Amino acid sequence: MPQTFVIAQGGGPTAVINQTLAGIVLEARRRHPGAKVLGARHGVRGIRDGDYVDLSDIPEEQLRRIAATPSAALGSTRDKPDAAYCDVVLSGLKKVGADAFVYIGGNDTAGTQQILTDASGGGMAFVHAPKTIDNDLMENDHTPGFISAAEFVAGAFLSIDLDFRALPGIYVGIVMGRHAGFLTAAAAAWRDEDSDGPHLLYVPERAFSVPRFVSDIKETMGRYGRCVVAISEGVSTADGRSLVESLVSPDRLERDAHGNVKLSGSDLNRALEQALAEGLPGTRARVDALGYVPRGYVGAVNHTDAQEAFDAGVFAVEVAERGGGSVALQEDDGKTVIRQVALSDVAGKTRHMPDDFMLTDVNHIAQPGLDYLKRLVPGKFPIGRPFV
Repeated sequence: MPQTFVIAQGGGPTAVINQTLAGIVLEARRRHPGAKVLGARHGVRGIRDGDYVDLSDIPEEQLRRIAATPSAALGSTRDKPDAAYCDVVLSGLKKVGADAFVYIGGNDTAGTQQILTDASGGGMAFVHAPKTIDNDLMENDHTPGFISAAEFVAGAFLSIDLDFRALPGIYVGIVMGRHAGFLTAAAAAWRDEDSDGPHLLYVPERAFSVPRFVSDIKETMGRYGRCVVAISEGVSTADGRSLVESLVSPDRLERDAHGNVKLSGSDLNRALEQALAEGLPGTRARVDALGYVPRGYVGAVNHTDAQEAFDAGVFAVEVAERGGGSVALQEDDGKTVIRQVALSDVAGKTRHMPDDFMLTDVNHIAQPGLDYLKRLVPGKFPIGRPFV
C-alpha cells in the first residue's frame, strides 16, 4: 500500500483544481495514517528540482480553505516532458521514496503519466486526475473546472446581450478553447428565446471563413438590429490554420515553448475589428477577449463542480491503490459517476464536441448541445424581458 504520495498540478489553473488536491491529501491521510504526502511545486518541475511542500500535517481546516480557492495552490507548469525529461522525474520520485504520483491536469498531463508508467517498470503507481476548462478529455462526460468556467461564460453573454439590447451594435467575445468548442458553446446555455444572444457561435470543430463571418453578422443585424457573437480562440480556416495565423502577420505571431501559436490577445482582437470595419463600415462594434478570467473567477465557483473535483481527488487515491490509471467523470442515467479508465485512453488525445451539438448549416448550437449544457449549467437568474 502507498506510504509516500507525491501530488502535482499541471496546465492552466481552474476554479476547482485545489478541491482535487485537497481530496487527494485528505483521503490519502485517512486511508494511510502516517503516510507522507508531498506536493511538488510547479508540476513536474518541482519533482525535477526537489522542490516540495509537505502536506502530511497541514490542518484540515487550512486544506478546506485552500480547496475553496481558485488557481493552483502548488503552482503549475506548461512543461510537456519527453522521455528524457520523464527519466529525470522518475529519478526524483524515487529519491523521495514515492509509491504513488498523482498528477492533476489535462491530456498532456495524462501523457506524462503514461510515459512514466511505461518507464518505471512497475513498483510505483501513476494516476491522472482530470482538470480542464476546455472539457476535452476522452472518456469524460465533463471535466472538473468546466462547469464553473461555463457558468461564467453563460452569465457573461447573458449580460452582454442585455447591454446590446439597450445600445444596439455588434459584440464579439473571444472564448478560450484551442481544439474544442464546449466552453464557447456554453455562451448559449442561458438563452431563452431565438432573439437572445449569442446569435452566432464559431467553434474549432467547424472551419471558419471571414467572408461568412461578416455575412452572418449582416444577416443577424438585419433580423434583430444587434448581433452578439461567441468565438473560440482556436477556430481555424479551411486550410487548417488557426484564425490568428490567417489574420495576423507572421512577424507578429507569438508562440509558446511547444511551438503553439498564442491564440488570444490584442492582435487577434484588432484583426477581427478590422474585418468588421471593412465588412460593416460605420456599425458600432466591439471585440473582447474574455481571456483567463472565466477559468478561475472566484465569484463563479459552482458547487457541483467543486464537489466533483474533490470527489475525483478522493477516488484518485483508490486508483493509486489499484496500481494507477486515469480518473474519469462519466454520465450514467443523468448522474455523474466517477470511474477508473486506462491512461492510454486519455493520454495525448482530444475530445471534440459531437457533430450533432452544432447545427449543420447555421453557426449555432443544436438541441443535443443545448440539452447537454442545460444538464450541466442550468439557468440561475430569472430575467425580466426588456421592452426593446
